[in-house]
Amino acid sequence: MKILITGGAGFIGGNFIHYILKKYKNYKIICVDKLTYAGNLSTLNTALESPNLSFFKTDITDKDSIFSIFENEHPDIVINFAAESHVDRSIKDPQIFTITNIVGTQVLMDACREYSIQQFHQISTDEVYGDFPLDKTDLFFTESMPLRASSPYSASKASADLLAQAYYKTFKLPITISRSSNNYGPYQFPEKLIPLTIVNALNGLDIPIYGVGKNIRDWIYVEDHCKALDLIIHKGKVGEVYNIGAGNEKTNLEIVNAIIDILGKGKIQFVQERPGHDLRYALNSEKIKNNLGWEPKTSFETGLKQTIKWYLDNKKWWEDIMDKDTIYY
Repeated sequence: MKILITGGAGFIGGNFIHYILKKYKNYKIICVDKLTYAGNLSTLNTALESPNLSFFKTDITDKDSIFSIFENEHPDIVINFAAESHVDRSIKDPQIFTITNIVGTQVLMDACREYSIQQFHQISTDEVYGDFPLDKTDLFFTESMPLRASSPYSASKASADLLAQAYYKTFKLPITISRSSNNYGPYQFPEKLIPLTIVNALNGLDIPIYGVGKNIRDWIYVEDHCKALDLIIHKGKVGEVYNIGAGNEKTNLEIVNAIIDILGKGKIQFVQERPGHDLRYALNSEKIKNNLGWEPKTSFETGLKQTIKWYLDNKKWWEDIMDKDTIYY
């Protein structure tokens, strides 16, 4: 089996490469990554020593480069992790999100059509569904719900999902889509809430929280997400969408306070609310549980402690990648 993974030097993609190489000793992995600020070869560290991993630095919107890689490598499965993914950055500059997340997906699927790929899997997000009010705790997103994106980021991901479904219907391209909740774990760039909180607390910097910190997210440990993707690419039904959530609903304030308690340090600074900030995300993941037998194994408490320990043990990784002139939010 040969799997082409885009965005493999990023957070979830990198973790997935480590996972696959460890579990499937005879699989070949082709990693394609542009190496933007959030993509770093240091994330792949020991994986690059494996003869089963090859790396190509390129942009998924570069049709000639992508088609050349497909022509030479002949992958069986393509998994598209590559994306601009930070909501705040999408508010400042929507265009790069439109280009990478939509046009890049289209280029990849055109290559999949040209070279008769067995399966194209699109990594999406729960943010495409919009949000629920904080007081409607009995509501959960199912795969059949309409897409109601709030930010330029989520709109670009929703667009890519719709494009993938259109390629399935129009061209019979064998696609699957997964929409996961908020991931956390090793190798996450320190602009997202959990690593940002850890890094700022360790550096004696204020920890910013939007508004009053009541926004709710469902959190999944990245290894549990990788296991779900493993099942989808091997047992998932073509044309289907799968929600992947762990049922760990926490407010942003609860997350930050939990990290401060474990580290024994950290100062919160409440900042102006983000424009269009979604209130609550909550996924119904019964489909993947019932159809593919997936269950999250890592409790939030265990996963958070493991994540904090990883950042404590790997300071060089995040110190090397952080731009000292950048304000992390």
